[in-house]
Order: sequence, then C-alpha cells, then structure tokens
Amino acid sequence: MRRTRILTGALLGGLVSLLAFAGPAAAEGEDTEQKAPTEAGTSFRTATPFEQGQKATASASTGDYLYWSFPADSGQRPTVRASVALPEAQARHGAQSWRIDVYDGLRRRQSCMYGTQARTVPADAAKVELACTLRTVRAWSEPWADDPLPGSYYVRLTVTGLDDADLGLPVSASLEATSKEIGAAAAVDGALSEPLVAPGAPDDHDWSSPWWTTRWLWTALGAALASLAGIWGYVLTRPRRA
Repeated sequence: MRRTRILTGALLGGLVSLLAFAGPAAAEGEDTEQKAPTEAGTSFRTATPFEQGQKATASASTGDYLYWSFPADSGQRPTVRASVALPEAQARHGAQSWRIDVYDGLRRRQSCMYGTQARTVPADAAKVELACTLRTVRAWSEPWADDPLPGSYYVRLTVTGLDDADLGLPVSASLEATSKEIGAAAAVDGALSEPLVAPGAPDDHDWSSPWWTTRWLWTALGAALASLAGIWGYVLTRPRRA
C-alpha cells in the first residue's frame, strides 16, 4: 500500500504541474494596456489596429466606411460588437440600415455564427447596435478552405441604406472585440508558418498557436487516470498473503 500511495502521489503531482504550466502559457503575451484608438481607417490598407478588450471609437460622417483590425489566435472564438450613436431625430429624414463585416488577414469575408450583423432602425432611433460572432480560429487549414486562421481580422462598419438627404450627418461609433477560449474542442494538428497579420499592425503579439494546445492537457490527464486505474486494479486483484 505504501508503494501505491507513492505512485499515486507522483502521478497527481505531475498533473498539478502540468495544470500550473497551462495557465501561464495560455495567458502569456496578453497586453491590452496600450491606449484604445479614437479614429478609424477608411480602407483595408488604413484600418486602425486595436487589441481585444479595448473599446475603439471614432467620429465620422454618415456614409463613410470605417475600418479597424484586431488580432485573434487559434482556439479563440471572437465576437465583435459595434454601436453607432445617430444624429438627432429631427435632423434625419428616414430610417437607416447599418452593417458590420469581418474579414481575415487574406481579406476573405468571414461568416457570422450568430449575432445581429445588419439592422435597420427607425428615424427616431438614438443608436444602432450590431454584433458578429465568428467561427473558432483554427491553427491550420487546407489552402482551399475559408476557415478562420490566426492573424489580423478586419472589421468594416458602414451604413447600407438611408435617405439621400441624411448623407454626411455626423455619427459616433464604438467597436469592441472579445473572445471565448474554446481550447481543445477546436484544436487541430499542424500550425501556420506565420500568422496572417495586416500590414502596419503591431508585431509584438505573442502568438501561442505553434505548439501548445489544451489537447496536451487532456492527453496527460487521460494517461494519469489510466495509470491510477491500473494501480487500483492491481491492488484489488493481487494475491493476499496467508
């Protein structure tokens, strides 16, 4: 029994160490301390970069195309939320329709799993709110597929329908991106040689996708449980001394 307790303690100790390593590895490189941007670009080439968790803002004219970009890594499921404060109701002449679109680093439009990507509001509405939740970012994909991959993601916000007399009226927009960590449920074998990063984007992001995923954790946990089951089975079935 003493030997059994020693082996069990060693296995559990190794598992605890692995869990302790997983936490810092997943969190390493997270940095949202830089100041959130207060303007937006007008094209893919001039998209304003921001970090997840920041709230980017911009003042613009109705009819402008507004572009931002943010980084997303493998195992993340990003959600983009936008809010547009509209001009005073007495200054407008009818309903307005707004829309957000999200593109990956290759400028491929990414579909939304859920969220109100486009919305039409009446002439007396004070604001319009939009949201788009992407599919989980994968570490690797076939060249012909359009799966979300690690790198920069572009967000475009614009009005798509309004009375011509309302073009040029001032609006204020805010944008935020957050992610849910999906982990091993979306992990795949393989990794990109380089993330798909937008030109001009900050290059100090610590991409975690090359080798670590929580599949390692679940594999180790399964091995530990199998070892413990084997030890316990041996204890129960070994011959008793007379």
